[in-house]
Amino acid sequence: MHLTLTPKQPRELYQTGILFQSRYWGEVKSRQGWKTYAFEIDDSPLARDMLLIVKPFGPNTVAAYVPQGPEFAPPQDEYGPFLEALSESVVDQIDGDLTFIRYDLPWESPYAGERPQQNWYDLPSSRVREMRMNFGTRRWNLRKAPLDVTVANSCVIDLDSAEEQLLARMKAKTRYNIRLAERKGVGVEIAPVEQLPVFYRLYGQTAKRNGFMMSEYHYFTALFDAERDLLTDPEVLLLLASYKGDPLAGAILVLSEQRALFLHGASANHSRDLMASYALHWQAMCYARSRGCHTYDMGAISPGNDPDHFFHGMYRFKIGFGGRIVHNTGSWDYPVRLDRYQEFRNWETVLAQGEQAFTS
Repeated sequence: MHLTLTPKQPRELYQTGILFQSRYWGEVKSRQGWKTYAFEIDDSPLARDMLLIVKPFGPNTVAAYVPQGPEFAPPQDEYGPFLEALSESVVDQIDGDLTFIRYDLPWESPYAGERPQQNWYDLPSSRVREMRMNFGTRRWNLRKAPLDVTVANSCVIDLDSAEEQLLARMKAKTRYNIRLAERKGVGVEIAPVEQLPVFYRLYGQTAKRNGFMMSEYHYFTALFDAERDLLTDPEVLLLLASYKGDPLAGAILVLSEQRALFLHGASANHSRDLMASYALHWQAMCYARSRGCHTYDMGAISPGNDPDHFFHGMYRFKIGFGGRIVHNTGSWDYPVRLDRYQEFRNWETVLAQGEQAFTS
C-alpha cells in the first residue's frame, strides 16, 4: 500500500467534528510550543486530511503525534497496512530526527463487536492486539502505546430526544441526584473566561484527590486564547456549578460540528452531598442540545464494568446518564529510531502505572 501526503497550512484543515483534528486545535498546540503540520491524504475525492504535531521530549526523543486521527478509517482488516504506509509517508515529509509517530486512533476497535459476545471486562493483551494490527504489514513495526493519550473508551449520549426522554433514559439514582441538586439550590452558569482561575483551583483539588498529573495553567488559557474567527470554529465554554456563590464544580465544554465534548471537569472536595457534578452535566447536555448538537461525549470510562479498572469510578458515574459506550482503537506507535523509542517507552511505561506521561 502506498499513500501520498500533500502538505497544507493547518488553518486550511477541513471542518470536522473531531476537536483534536481541527484547525483550532492546531492553534492551541502551536501556542503550547508544538510544531504543527497538516496534510491531504492521498488523492481521494473524499475530503481527507489530518493534523500532525511535533515536539521534542528530552534530549533524545522527538515525537510526531496525530491526535485522534486520521479521522477517516480504512476497513478494519487494513488498519495496519494503512498506518504503515501513512507512517512511511510522514517520515518522508517531516524534517528532523523523528523517534516515533503516535496515532491516537478514533477508529472503532476491532474488538468492539466481540466484547458483548465474549463478556470481556477489558481488551486482549497488547501482544495479541499487536499481532492483529500488524497482520498484512511489511515491517510488523506497529506497537500498542503503554497508555491511551486521549480516550479509547468513552460514554456518548445521543441528544436527539426531548429533555423528558433524556431524563427517562437515565438511571433512577442519576435523575434523583440531578433533581436533588436543583432542590438544594445548585446553579450552573456559563462563566466568563476571567473565572478560569476558579476552575483551575477546582481542577487542582480533583487532580490531587484522584492522583492524576495536572496540565499547566497556560494550557487552559490557550484553549480560550486560540483564534476562533470562523463560524465553523469550535465554541469553547467554561461552566461553573455553585451553591450560594461557592463554586463546587466546573467544566470546559467544546461544541464542534454538532458534537459536544466534555473536555475537562473538576469538582471541590467539600459539599459533595449537593451533587453539583450531576447538575453540571445535565445543564451541559441541555445547552448542547439547544445549540443543535446531536451527541454529548462525556469522556473516558473503563471499557466495561470492571471494579479493578482505574476508570471504573467514572464508568459508574457516567453510565448513569443513559449513554452508550464507544470503543475506539486507542493509541499506537510507529517507531522510527528503535533504540531511542525503547528508552522513551520504558520511561513512559513506568509513569503509566499512575500518571499520563504523553499529554495531548
